[in-house]
Amino acid sequence: MNKTLDIASKILSAVCYPLWMPTYGMALFCGAVQQTFPLPFSYWLVSVGTTFLLTGLLPLSLIWYQVKKGAIQDIYINNREERTMAYIEAAMGFAFWWYLITYILHAPSFLCGVALGATVAIVAVAVINKFWKISAHLTGMGGLLGGVMAYALAYSVFPIGLLITVCVLTLLVMYARLWLKAHTDWQVIAGLALGMACTLGASVIPLGK
Repeated sequence: MNKTLDIASKILSAVCYPLWMPTYGMALFCGAVQQTFPLPFSYWLVSVGTTFLLTGLLPLSLIWYQVKKGAIQDIYINNREERTMAYIEAAMGFAFWWYLITYILHAPSFLCGVALGATVAIVAVAVINKFWKISAHLTGMGGLLGGVMAYALAYSVFPIGLLITVCVLTLLVMYARLWLKAHTDWQVIAGLALGMACTLGASVIPLGK
């Protein structure tokens, strides 16, 4: 039983790796707003593709390079002291992503707000990490959940199925990180709160224009 839970927790941690969250979110949002913003498929393809490149593939490649050099132990960077540079590199990719979808692709305003919030969140994680090991996995899940809430507020809809799915997935990730002893209770709770606060809070900025 314990071995099964170990394997399941590791798989879930890999699938819900923090750097994949913006890509998952962008793909979900592109499908959700298609009726409101009937733009060409190529536009959304570029949006998802650039999100994956700048917030996923690029920072993960840099982390993998550091693993190969021996600068960090593994891609999950469980050692708090090894996380700072990886977070800074990821934050740069997130900042370019936010700028691209906001000023070049001119994405819907709530998406621009969510991207800004995600960028702020990873910068906050980098700063907090200097003093305390906050959960990046739960910050990512909180960002995704906050993004779904931002979408609901932006278009006055209540995507109950999507909300339940993301909430259940978030709870599973919390359990997985705790089971693997990667974090304490407060570290996962703080990560979740940070991610939600940043993405949902920043989305209010464009909504207020």
